[in-house]
This record gives sequence, C-alpha cells and structure tokens, in this order.
Amino acid sequence: MTVLDVDGVTNVRDVGGIPAAGGRIRSGVLLRSGQLSGATTAGAAALRAAVQHIVDLRDGEEVAAEPTEIEGPDTTHLPLFLGSVRSFFEADTSLDELYLHLLEESGERLVEAIRIIASGQRTLVHCTVGKDRTGVTVALALSAVGAEREAVVADYALTESQLPAQRNQRIAEYLRAHHPDAVHAVALATQSPADVMRRLLAQVDERWGSAADYLRANGMTDEELDALTAALVEPVS
Repeated sequence: MTVLDVDGVTNVRDVGGIPAAGGRIRSGVLLRSGQLSGATTAGAAALRAAVQHIVDLRDGEEVAAEPTEIEGPDTTHLPLFLGSVRSFFEADTSLDELYLHLLEESGERLVEAIRIIASGQRTLVHCTVGKDRTGVTVALALSAVGAEREAVVADYALTESQLPAQRNQRIAEYLRAHHPDAVHAVALATQSPADVMRRLLAQVDERWGSAADYLRANGMTDEELDALTAALVEPVS
C-alpha cells in the first residue's frame, strides 16, 4: 500500500501491492481516503487524474455539511449507516459493535460499493475520515479476492497514524465534554486498532464462511466476484 499526498485531503492511500491469492493487488485501481471537501484546486486535479469513480459512503447530513464538488469522476453516494453517526456516540457503541452492525444491516450497500470496484474503473472509496465505513468496505473487497489477512489488517490499522493530531485532540475534547460517561467514544472517532479488524474478519469467516461468501449472501454473484478478482489482482511472474 502507498500513502498518497493529495492537497487538502487526509488519509489517502492506494492499496496496491498487497499480496493476494494468485498475485498481488494492482496499483492505481483501489484508493481510499477521508472526505474530499477540503481538496484544493491542486488536490482536486490530482484526484481527477487518478480516479474514474468516487464512492461516498457518508449519510445525507454529512454530505450536506461537507459537500464534495470534484468534476470529472462519477460519484455514487451509498450511505452505509442506518441511523445517524451521532447516534453511535450517544449509544456509546464500540468499534466491534459498529462494524458488526455494518455487516448485519448494510450488506446490500456494501455489495453495491464493491460492485463498483469490480467494474474495473479506478475507484476511490471514502467516508468522513476514511476509517470505519471505508475500512470495512475495503477490507471486505480485499479479503474476497484472497488478499493476505495481516496485510488487510495492517492497511486498516494505518489510518490511525494518518489522522491529524490536532483534529483528534479537538474531537476528543468535544466528546469528553458532550458524552462524559462514554467509554468508547474517543476510540470510535480516532482509533483503528489492528485487533478490531482481525476480530471482524474472523467473525466473517465464522458466520458466513469467508468474505466472498458474505458478499454472496448479500446478492453478489460468482461472475461479479470473478470480475472483482480480475479488477483487483494482477499475477506476479
């Protein structure tokens, strides 16, 4: 994976290079990031040059607050959360609970996002910070094509180091002030522990058989899974 410098956008990377069954993940095909609303003119130009399709996983409230206007790539809005982001902080949801909620409640939308990746277009997947919704979507897509488990986990865990420290401090102070009894709020907003993704992928295997089987259970066909593999995996000679 390669961290990319896109002016005005945080947590941008290309997951290419990760080992996978039959080869490795192609470079330039699947990018991930935080929201794009802060992209400068130069940042927007870099994104236009790099991607053909943007998948925005934020809900309508988030999009309205921080709209993205990058002309060129197609943009598909697929809000993954059923319920507002705010509700997860109010309920003191843990990362483990949040990700399981995504798997159980948003399977069809996760499949829709991964179908776009399978189309073979150079795709950027993002949410607000590029950690949770983006992390689950990308981990499922990579795992479904046989990407090495620990490399998938490492890609997820990398986000924590990519979030600006000032942003994390500001959010942590806000959460402690507004949710003083919450145990999980700061982790939910700022952390991406490797063990959380390890546990999630283990649960996928236990409950559905594999990431590919999870996608099948939510409507993805074998032909679409073959297309996903063709799009993402390049043989290594």
